[in-house]
Amino acid sequence: MWRTIDLEGLALTEGGHLLLNRSLAGLAAGDRLSVRSHDRDLRLHLTAWCRSEGHSLDDSQSGLTIVKGTADDARWSGSQRAGRTASDVVSRADRRWGLAARGALVEPGGPALDVEWVDRDHVWAEVAPVLYAQANANQWDPATAVNWSAKPDLDDEIEDAVVQVMTYLVENEQAALMIPARMLGRLHPHFREVMQLLAAQAADEARHVEIFNRRALLHRNVLGLSGAGGRSSLQSLLDEPDFTLASFLLSVLGEGSFLDLLRFLHRHAPDQITADVTRLAGRDEARHVAFGVAHTTHVVQQDRQFLHRLRSAVDRRHAALQNTAGLNSQVFDSLVVIAAGSWRPDAIARGWRAVLQLQETMDEGRRRRLESIGFPPGDAAAISALHTRNFM
Repeated sequence: MWRTIDLEGLALTEGGHLLLNRSLAGLAAGDRLSVRSHDRDLRLHLTAWCRSEGHSLDDSQSGLTIVKGTADDARWSGSQRAGRTASDVVSRADRRWGLAARGALVEPGGPALDVEWVDRDHVWAEVAPVLYAQANANQWDPATAVNWSAKPDLDDEIEDAVVQVMTYLVENEQAALMIPARMLGRLHPHFREVMQLLAAQAADEARHVEIFNRRALLHRNVLGLSGAGGRSSLQSLLDEPDFTLASFLLSVLGEGSFLDLLRFLHRHAPDQITADVTRLAGRDEARHVAFGVAHTTHVVQQDRQFLHRLRSAVDRRHAALQNTAGLNSQVFDSLVVIAAGSWRPDAIARGWRAVLQLQETMDEGRRRRLESIGFPPGDAAAISALHTRNFM
């Protein structure tokens, strides 16, 4: 086939190559494209361009003619698409796709990604795109979402209790920030909805750390106590290398109970700022729990035997933590004081009952989520009873 193109006064150095590529795209190797132009430097530039692109230039006749070469065909020989379409999430992503977008035609020869999780069913949940959209729609600014100027004027001992609980919340949220952040570097970007959701989750937790710190420091310049047992409990979450097991322990069990704690604090908050920060954090945590439950359910639906691995992960964690102190006693007592609202004996008794009810609510929530994943009621109750006394 023979075609002709007139570049008029357009030089190759000004974008003329785009028109050449467009014309050559419809030709087979060996076909010819005659090039016309008023550009006096065309021959010089066209000679260099053809050499770099793998074509040959025939200038034996009156005009300049490009003979299409095979270099482009050879370059893309053996290429494959990273999924048939942009919406096609494959069952196993190829590390050789590297950072290519899903659905792109991937030229062979690029560097392979050093990632661990490449199997769809090991990381996926159908609800991930919806949750990511919700996360984007529900972003909030810590500086403006809370009226920080309305500083509460609480009894010093009530304020001390709030500071202690906020210290505990910061500690837990820092662990919840590190886990999805660590997961991101081990996940194949082909599963971009999950990657985006994990990134949004990390951003959520960063905001939570900020607002809990800020509430704690409204009237103080130091925070409360950090118990070794609580840190050991959180470290056991950081030590879990498996994606699904880490999601299960953190989001289904830990953040699920944490969500009940945030609701408790919102309900018993002694001031509006405490009520606002726990409400905002709770809204985000509900998404994290939803993904953990949906993902773990997806894995169990693919393989019912995975229930045994989930149970074993809980057993291992319980065994590792059985000699630790669990929930810091100062945190427990502070929750009682916050729920009581005063130091009257009848108020303390009421606060004590409220915290015991909180623990029952946490247990009920864990059992409900475990049953929704696929555990029989008896197993769900037994697993819930083994959950760390540190709540998270």
